[in-house]
Amino acid sequence: MPCTVTAISSKATQPLLQQLGAAFEAHSGHRLQLESVGGVDAARRVQAGEAFDIVFLAADAIDRLLASGHAHPGSRVDIAKSPIAVAVRAGAAQPDISTGAALRQAVLDAPSISFSTGPSGQYLTQLFARWGLADTLAPRLVQAPPGVPVGSLVASGQVALGFQQLSELLPLPGIQVLGTLPPDVAYITTFSAALCSTLDLGSAPADAARALLDYLVSDAAAAAKQAQGMTPA
Repeated sequence: MPCTVTAISSKATQPLLQQLGAAFEAHSGHRLQLESVGGVDAARRVQAGEAFDIVFLAADAIDRLLASGHAHPGSRVDIAKSPIAVAVRAGAAQPDISTGAALRQAVLDAPSISFSTGPSGQYLTQLFARWGLADTLAPRLVQAPPGVPVGSLVASGQVALGFQQLSELLPLPGIQVLGTLPPDVAYITTFSAALCSTLDLGSAPADAARALLDYLVSDAAAAAKQAQGMTPA
């Protein structure tokens, strides 16, 4: 009998999961009921015991939920890998970001810079510190609130240079994606899933949730990942 699989995810995987969820429903009859919020909020809600069947987050966040007992042991599945990209407002000058040195100069030249509260933002903070620019850039940094796309701040002119997962920048109007971080400073985020501890593993929804995860890592899902700026994990 068809079931509804409830899930929570960060915004980074929302377009991919919506697309693949629809394909999964057509394939299996099971339905994905997805809520997508900021990754910090998603993890907090799962930790608070809110009932979901599956949680989709960056791999390190999934591991923390497993360690704290909020996801079933051994249930982690790696779904997709996602690069960090750089964007400016549509029509604005496009700085060179082809090398780490060029990107560092582009960051120094930018009057304002934005990144997210997610894994891409955490990495950028570390990168700026490694470049010795943490103090120099501090007055110019704008961290987007959880669930607010960095690209929306770029499109509105609130910030000049934005960094976020490529999958989150691609669908937004009003911006120009310059490309992903150059190879010498690139960072790839693995997005994973796990079965939440509120899910009864012996239930029909659990069987449907496992079937969904199997579908998400199958060859049938690869093209959708590529279209969303990701690669299979």
